[in-house]
Amino acid sequence: MFYKLRTITFLYWGLGIAVIFCIAGGCSSEHYKAEADKEVYQIIDSKWQDGFGSKVNYKVSDVPASANDVQIENAVPSSNIISLAQAVAMATAHNRDYQKQKEALYLSALGLTDERHKYARQWFGTIDGSYKNEGGEEETSVSGGGEENGLVGFDQSHLIGDGVLVSTGLAINWIRFLSGDPHTSLSSVLSATVTAPILGAGAGKEAREQLTLAERQVLYDIRSFNRYRKTFVVNIVTAYYNVLQQRDVVTNAENNYKRTVESKERLEMESEAGRKSRIDVDEAEQNVLAAESRVVAAQERYEQSLDVFKISLSLPTDANVVLDQNELKILEEMGISEIEFTLDESIETAFLQRLDLHNSADSIDDALRNVNLAAEGLGPQLNLRGGANVASRQESDFSSFQFNKGTYTLGFDADLPLDRKTQRNEYRRALIALERQQRQYEEDMDSIKLAVRGAYRRLKETADRYKIEKNSLKLAEERVEMNKVLLDAGRVTTRILLLSQDALLAAQNNVTRALIDHLDAKLSFYRDVGIMQVKPDGMWE
Repeated sequence: MFYKLRTITFLYWGLGIAVIFCIAGGCSSEHYKAEADKEVYQIIDSKWQDGFGSKVNYKVSDVPASANDVQIENAVPSSNIISLAQAVAMATAHNRDYQKQKEALYLSALGLTDERHKYARQWFGTIDGSYKNEGGEEETSVSGGGEENGLVGFDQSHLIGDGVLVSTGLAINWIRFLSGDPHTSLSSVLSATVTAPILGAGAGKEAREQLTLAERQVLYDIRSFNRYRKTFVVNIVTAYYNVLQQRDVVTNAENNYKRTVESKERLEMESEAGRKSRIDVDEAEQNVLAAESRVVAAQERYEQSLDVFKISLSLPTDANVVLDQNELKILEEMGISEIEFTLDESIETAFLQRLDLHNSADSIDDALRNVNLAAEGLGPQLNLRGGANVASRQESDFSSFQFNKGTYTLGFDADLPLDRKTQRNEYRRALIALERQQRQYEEDMDSIKLAVRGAYRRLKETADRYKIEKNSLKLAEERVEMNKVLLDAGRVTTRILLLSQDALLAAQNNVTRALIDHLDAKLSFYRDVGIMQVKPDGMWE
């Protein structure tokens, strides 16, 4: 529909429309971002259940943090010493993989907003305009997309019950108003259609299932995110103590080097006095060189492990930081923990608490619904549909509708099951998908049982090993002291003393390693059973 306008009128209306678009588009990109963030986190908050853990530290980095979120600057403490709690907080706030997991959760909920928007009010507003000058002849035109489409309006679809699809719309035609015709006013058209499935899987049943899957996927992703948080804190804590263990290896190697130097110097004095042979001194000298080499190698491994750990905190590798050695002393004071659960209790608890197993179980329900929907597509399909189209009085208020002059329709769509090859194949695929998911659930149960059994055995093994290594360390210390006395008395050779010193070094390293292994086993056990909860500061409880 085109209307000839004078050039000045076209320019005026062009300017007016530009103003309208500026107002409509006046919301900045930041406004749209904030609007998306608000809707996304409303979805996540509504689906976050109490059993998932604290609802903290799940917002993407460019969204203001919640009051209880970890809020720590990515800066090195003034002391350059990072405690365990600070390390976990820094990792929770800045670790790149953790940020990626938060973004994945955000994008999942953002995808749900797209699906929900299909059934929300959707506004539209279109107008086309042009100006042409040909040989002095001026022509302008304004188009709104047809007699029945108007300039502005909205459409909205609703899903009711088990697949009833209701669509409504309102279109306001401003084209004649823009033409400047004083004898016309705004006009509008109200329309509505209802499609109800009587037989089969028609109307909105498939749309309902797609919306249901999108809703449930966000719930699954929230569970997966909380499962990830538990694994994350175990990994960070274990990595922290592994660095401390490497530093302890350096300390033990340095102490061993000092002992070997002392032994060599004493043997040199005894050799000069004629009480020891030069062979003993040379052997001690060789042991000093070996001890020095161990110090260098241990230092290199420690620095490498520290650099790797810095990356997990999103710190540059050249950041001047060290980890707090007092944390290792605290861990030594805590010692080991006895298991408070039987194996059967642990497995039963894991089946109840593991969020990933809940996802697997719910996926069976999804597959079963898909089977039922595919089965409904095999038979005859019958949809009942009705519609209404009512216009307003063109010479009066655009909101005054003439329902008595409206157009109303009633009909049906039928599809006889004469060719169901595609539907048959979909049904068969759905059955196989259900069988696969049931097997996957059984495999997930077996995997969880295997993990819990392994974690339970490892917890006991590390506790027993720590006790053994403690006894071994005590014995090694006594052997070194005894061999010093026996060497002075000439009752043992230098080699015996040097070997006992090497055994002491190994025992010291083994004790620390066993203690950290036990902590890792304990945290892994709590995680695998599903009873670990992550606190707002990123630590576990």
